[in-house]
Amino acid sequence: MHNPMTSHHAWCTASHTDATNSTSADLRVLRAHLGDCPQMHRHLMTINRVAQSINGFVVTRFVTTLVVVAVLFGVGYWVL
Repeated sequence: MHNPMTSHHAWCTASHTDATNSTSADLRVLRAHLGDCPQMHRHLMTINRVAQSINGFVVTRFVTTLVVVAVLFGVGYWVL
């Protein structure tokens, strides 16, 4: 089985102690991660944006598409 590669940094959003402030080291690592992440997954982000735009196009026209398909089937049935 293929194990995905993960970095050694693990982020936890829960505070297990009273100290909830981020340290400067945490902020530097987070800034570096946010700077590197889009570069590593640039192609996947592009595909995601295209899929979202196609999804938006289809969703807004779904009912119209169903009506057009129903009319075409109805006309085809009437002609035959």
